[in-house]
Amino acid sequence: MRYRTLGSSDLQVSEVSLGSWLTYSGGVAADATRACTEAAFDAGINFFDTANVYGRGAAETAWGEILSGHPRESYILATKVWGQMSDDPADSGLSPAQIAKQIDASLTRLRTDYVDLYQAHRFDPIVPIEDTVEALQRVVEQGKARYLGFSEWTVEQIRAAIEIGGPDLFVSSQPQYSMLWQAPEAELFDLCAGNGISNIVWSPLAQGLLTGKYVPGQAAPADSRFASEAMGIAQGLVNSEAAVEAVQRLIPLAEGAGLSMPTLALAWVLRRGEVASAIIGASRPEQVHANSAAVGVELSEDLLAAVDKALGDVPVTGPALGPNAQTGITHR
Repeated sequence: MRYRTLGSSDLQVSEVSLGSWLTYSGGVAADATRACTEAAFDAGINFFDTANVYGRGAAETAWGEILSGHPRESYILATKVWGQMSDDPADSGLSPAQIAKQIDASLTRLRTDYVDLYQAHRFDPIVPIEDTVEALQRVVEQGKARYLGFSEWTVEQIRAAIEIGGPDLFVSSQPQYSMLWQAPEAELFDLCAGNGISNIVWSPLAQGLLTGKYVPGQAAPADSRFASEAMGIAQGLVNSEAAVEAVQRLIPLAEGAGLSMPTLALAWVLRRGEVASAIIGASRPEQVHANSAAVGVELSEDLLAAVDKALGDVPVTGPALGPNAQTGITHR
């Protein structure tokens, strides 16, 4: 495993990290969750990313039980706030009251006194941005989080928050980024690099599409994410016949380079210095080890050019809003 510095922080995060979005919030049984988490430690992964909204606390609770069995200094833990946490419409967003409530609830479920990274899961255009920034800073001042980050904010929202909170406000951004979703390259990466912010990217395997397991015109394999009622809900983010066909064109390129498709896809993401870590999801421990094999793999310029040609115009390349992202900013 290799490690990269997370933005302007002193955190050294593993280049491959483990996430719990559609897996450990209910899609994967408890014994498999534990097996995958322990496999991550075995592979040298030290960075674990979750959110309060994943299973409305279920993912945090699962990891609280497992991770509390390891020394707290042996892992870097990130969670998020913003999502709908109950049937009460007001139980969401980034108001000061909600942030204060949710950080305490997350820490209780995670069985820890602090998280290393607390992230605004999305932007809340209803709440004055000054209120949100100050509430997030208060979490750090209270020692409940070491650093702050955000996920799927627009460049305008990021700039506005930095103007209020200062250049050291955020150390991380969490965008969707993969061969099929290249939108962060258009504006986000440059903005983050200029402000000491690293990117920890989600869905680098495009919900498993970039593993090559899906074949045009055929049903999804029975043991795949797309075939799972619990884990297949996000396939619409990138799944299309054109995308499946593009991936089929990538397979011989990976084979010619002596790589698996997941290794090629993850190495493609990690080729960017703006990326500190690629978040993987895993339902089996062998997937954790297989994905970790991408660390240190260098892709030649010829191979990268061939990848671009094979993908054609399928990937999203211009500025684009991530799922549930919202434009607009409210000031007080």
